[in-house]
Amino acid sequence: MKQRFTLEAAGQDFSGKLAQPDGGQAGLPVLLAIHGGTYDCDYFDIPGHSLLDRAVAWGFHVVAIDRPGYGNSTPLPDAPDLIQKNAEALNAALPDLLAALGLAGRPVCLIGHSIGGAVALTLAALCEGWPLAGVAVSGVGAETPSESAEAYAQMPRQYFVELPGPVKDQVMFGPEGSYPPDMPAASHAAHRPVPLSELTDITGGWQDRLAGIAARIRVPVHYRQGEHERLWLVSAARVEDFARLFTASPQVDAELVPGAGHCIDYHLAGPAFQDEQLDFAALLESAEAQP
Repeated sequence: MKQRFTLEAAGQDFSGKLAQPDGGQAGLPVLLAIHGGTYDCDYFDIPGHSLLDRAVAWGFHVVAIDRPGYGNSTPLPDAPDLIQKNAEALNAALPDLLAALGLAGRPVCLIGHSIGGAVALTLAALCEGWPLAGVAVSGVGAETPSESAEAYAQMPRQYFVELPGPVKDQVMFGPEGSYPPDMPAASHAAHRPVPLSELTDITGGWQDRLAGIAARIRVPVHYRQGEHERLWLVSAARVEDFARLFTASPQVDAELVPGAGHCIDYHLAGPAFQDEQLDFAALLESAEAQP
């Protein structure tokens, strides 16, 4: 069963989707799915590519949240560290949100993509007032190409900007043949305007904060990057370097995904990738959650 929600928590509104199995499996953590920039929570629920559907079949409860400024979630005041501010807002709201959705006290595994991956890692480093079991991220790294920051710097100085679909398709996907025939068109249903400060933060300040963030994460980490990633500088060695940043984590599983671009979920490698994330989360059921 899936349902949309809009709830007030920590003084602001949050919207999203709740997906629940019939009963579910005892001990499994709640999955909190955090979308990237230019997509809303429907990123995780495109028909035929839905993490929500796959997770429910595994017995998970899933909350796909609209980050501030997406869906019906209240936008945050503009700030150069908007990724940090997203994580702080979610950290403050999560206890009330989970309680309102009937999931209070359940361990949480964060799943974040792209800018949502940066938010998820920052949130994992904060983690106050709710139990964190693990974090799985993709489409986020340690260094972006210099031309990305240059392109964002040339955009109009306004809160929201919109990237044209054809432009997004060029950077979100790998080469033709790496994704099924319904893509990239099917992904356009989740396209949304993005706060410009998210883009300038991910190509600047967040990379400077990354090492400090990673060092404060004390739960298992799952990390994947697509072989044909175009928004981050990527190689097997860079993936290993990224994994080494998590000095306090008891377990880091980091790999490059062959044949996939930035949005791994939407490629032919997507089903196996999602199964790996869910298997990681399922194995957390016996792990001690960080309070």
